[in-house]
Amino acid sequence: MPLRPVLLFATLLLCCAHPGPPAAPAGPSAPADSTAAAQLKALGDEYWEYHLRVSPFQATLLGDRRYDGEVPDDSPAGLEAEAAHWRAFLDRARQIPEAALPVEDRVTRAVLVRQLEDALSSRECHFERWLVDHLDGDVMEVLNLPSVQRSGTPEDRERLLQRWRKLPAYLDQDAANLKMGLAEGKVGTQDSVTRELRELDKLLAQPSAEWVLVQQPLSQSGLAADAPERAAFQKRILETIDSAGGVREAFARYRQLVKSQLAPKARPDDRFGLKWVAGGSDCYPRLVRMHTTLDLGPEALHQLGLDELKRIEAELSALGKKALGTADLKEIQRRMRSDRSLFFTTREEIEAKGRSALAAAQAATPRWFGRLPRTPCEVKRIEPHEEADATVAYYRRPAGDGSRPGTYYLNTFAPETRPRYEAEALAFHEAVPGHHLQIAMAMELPELPAFRRNSGATAFVEGWALYTERLADEMGLYSSDLDRLGMLSFDAWRACRLVVDTGIHAMGWSRPQAIQFMLEHSVLAENNVVNEVSRYAVNPGQALAYKAGQLELVRLRQQAQRRLGARFDIRAFHDEVLRHGAVGLSVLREQVERWIAAQERGPGG
Repeated sequence: MPLRPVLLFATLLLCCAHPGPPAAPAGPSAPADSTAAAQLKALGDEYWEYHLRVSPFQATLLGDRRYDGEVPDDSPAGLEAEAAHWRAFLDRARQIPEAALPVEDRVTRAVLVRQLEDALSSRECHFERWLVDHLDGDVMEVLNLPSVQRSGTPEDRERLLQRWRKLPAYLDQDAANLKMGLAEGKVGTQDSVTRELRELDKLLAQPSAEWVLVQQPLSQSGLAADAPERAAFQKRILETIDSAGGVREAFARYRQLVKSQLAPKARPDDRFGLKWVAGGSDCYPRLVRMHTTLDLGPEALHQLGLDELKRIEAELSALGKKALGTADLKEIQRRMRSDRSLFFTTREEIEAKGRSALAAAQAATPRWFGRLPRTPCEVKRIEPHEEADATVAYYRRPAGDGSRPGTYYLNTFAPETRPRYEAEALAFHEAVPGHHLQIAMAMELPELPAFRRNSGATAFVEGWALYTERLADEMGLYSSDLDRLGMLSFDAWRACRLVVDTGIHAMGWSRPQAIQFMLEHSVLAENNVVNEVSRYAVNPGQALAYKAGQLELVRLRQQAQRRLGARFDIRAFHDEVLRHGAVGLSVLREQVERWIAAQERGPGG
C-alpha cells in the first residue's frame, strides 16, 4: 500500500513534521502581501483537490462522494506521476515568500512544505514493494470500504458497483508491486505474512453472500429485506465478486502469491525490523523525523523511553501500594494479569463500558474546553473480519458532509482477555477528550484550508490523545484507583514504544525480545502486547509519535502556567492548542509561546 501525504487513522500517517518556527511578524501593522497569500490559498486548494483525486478511498472516508466509483492507481507509473506532482507542488510552495504572509498563512506554508517533503522522503522507502500490512494494507483497506461507502440511493449503489468492479485490478497492482520487491530481495515479516494469510483464508472460506463487501452495502441501502430492488442490488454485487475475473478470483490470486512466494522467503522473527531490509537503515530515520516532527535520532528516543519508564514505574509502584497493597512491580503485574475478576466476560460488557466512559467524558468537557465539536461520536465494535489481529481500539473520523459521525471502534474479540482497568483510559484516548474532540474540532475550523483541517502531524494527533489520558484524571473521570493503574499502564506502554520501535528497526531487536520487554514494563495483557509488536513492524516510526507529542504538550502547559500564574486559564490554553489543527511540534511551540506573550500583555497589549 503506497504512502500518501494525508492523515488517515489506523494507517501509516504522512504528516507535517517540524518545519522550523514561522518568521516573526514585521510588526502589528505590517501589511501582508495579498498576492502571496492568494498564491498560497490557490496552491493549497489545488494540492488538496489533487490528493482527493488520486486517493479516492480517502475521499470517501472524508465524505467527498465525487470519487466513490474509483480506486487508486498504485502502478509504478501511477506512483511516479504522483511523486512528480508532489515535487511540482513543493517547488511552488517554496517560491512563495514567507515574510510576505500573515502569521497563520506562514503556518499553512510550513505545513504544506513539510507534508510534501515527508511524502517524497518516505516514497524512497518503497513500502509498496515489500510491506505486507495485515492491519491497514490493501486487503484490509478493501474490506473496510463498505463501512464508509454509501449505498442509500440508486446513484450511490451505481458508484459502489463501479468501484467493486475495479477492485480486482487494484489488488493485482498490489501483487505486482510485491513481486517487484521480491525480485529485489525485499519481503515482509513471517509474522505479518502469516496473519495476512490467515485473514485471506478466513475470507475465501466464506460464501460470497456473507462477505462484508455484500452484507454491509445491503444493510446500509435502506431497502426493505423483501424489496425487489434489494434483491437486484445483491445480485449485481455478487456478480462483481463471483464473475470470471471478479473480486473473489483477485483475492485468491493474491492469497496464492502470499502463500507460495512470500511466505517461503518472509523474514523470520530474528530479522523483524527495517534494519534487515535493504535500504531500511536509511529509511527509518526519515520515518522517525516524519512521525515525531523532531530532529532526535533513534538512539536519543530509545533513551528517552527508558527514562520515561523509570518515572512511570515509580508512579505505578506508589499507586499499586494504595490500590493493591503492594509496591512491588512484578507482583502488581502478576495480579493485574491473573485476577480474572479484573477482566471482562462478554462483548456486551466491553461495549457498555466504552459507552459509559464516553458519556462521562462528554459531560465533563465543558469545564475544560471553551470550544467543542458539534459532530457527535458513536461507539461501535470492530468488525469480525479484522478483530482477531486488530489493536485494542481505534478512532475513525466523521465524514465531512455530516453523513457519518466520528466512531470509536472497540475490540470485543475474546472478551475474557480484555482488562476492565484499561477500558476508561482507552475511551478517553480514542474518543473524548482525545481523538474525537481534536479531530472533529479541526474539521470544523472553516478559517483553515481543507488540507490542514483533514491532515496533520502524527505527533500532534497521537500526542494530544495521550495527553488527555492524564488530563482525564485531573477531570475526575477515572472510577477507581484500578482504573488509574490502567492509565499508568497505558503511559508505560507508550514509553515502551520509544524503546521497542527503535529497538526493532534501528538496533535489530527480534520479535520475542520486543514482546518480552513490553511484558516486563507494562501491565498490558499478553495478547495486546503481541498484536502491538506486530503493528510496530508494519508501521515503522508511528509508535514514537505518542510520547513525543505528549511530552511537548505537557511542557508547553507547564510553561504557560509558570508564566501566567493566576491568569492561566486551562480552557483558553486547550482552545489555543486545538485552534490551528494538527501542526508539527515546533509550529505548535511557536503558536503557544505567541499566545502566552499575548496573555502576559493583557487586553490591548
